[in-house]
Amino acid sequence: MSGRLAGRTALVTGGSRGIGAAVACAFAREGARVAVGHWRDADKADAVVAAIAAAGGPPTIAVEADVGSPAEIEAMFGRTLAAFGRLDVLVNNAGFQLPTPGDSFDEATFRRVLDVDLVGAAFCARAAIAHFLSRPGGGAVVNTTSVHELVPKPGYAAYSVAKGGLGALTRTLALEFADRGIRVNSVGPGAVVTDMNAAWTGDPAARAAVEAHIPMGRAAEADEIAPAFVFLASDEARFVTGQTLYVCGGLTLYGDFKRNWAS
Repeated sequence: MSGRLAGRTALVTGGSRGIGAAVACAFAREGARVAVGHWRDADKADAVVAAIAAAGGPPTIAVEADVGSPAEIEAMFGRTLAAFGRLDVLVNNAGFQLPTPGDSFDEATFRRVLDVDLVGAAFCARAAIAHFLSRPGGGAVVNTTSVHELVPKPGYAAYSVAKGGLGALTRTLALEFADRGIRVNSVGPGAVVTDMNAAWTGDPAARAAVEAHIPMGRAAEADEIAPAFVFLASDEARFVTGQTLYVCGGLTLYGDFKRNWAS
């Protein structure tokens, strides 16, 4: 199969649904063999694998792991390498959010969000980079951050901290390994129609309230986010590292300033 990622192998954590599933399918369409990472979501991960196979895509597998556990991360990489022999691209997409108000969050929730969204991503990146350094050719890491890498999310302190930290991790690793053929970048989605946003995606009034804050006037579909990952993983971005590409419909433009009220 030809394509921008032909001959490469990618591991997509959180690949069973939402943005992760869209990225896994987009990578396969571009010729990559894909390991679809998931946690307690085997049916949906298997459905992604089946959809890629039905479309005539490259070999694809599902790999289960709790990325909040370093031991399970190690096992996930072991299964991926056993199946494909090498890894060329890591997509750190696994993540979730729960309310963590700044005056009343509980320790277990705060730590779990950070363990999955930030610490787990760091351990996944560590494993991928160690593999990239073990053989010629370098590699690419693409992290899923969020507009909340920049924009505060009141009531969700742990999520904001995790996404801000993931941006810092992106830049730090990019600088550390830039001269060894390893690129590290991020995609920062805005409001996207996914399971994680079910609180507003299925409620017309709530959705309208969300979309009123987006300069482009609508939420994105996951398929509109995936091409940014393909670009950053491909040779088209071979001179791009340490960057966050925001795919957010203008949310990071501070849309409330569209009409001048400050002067």
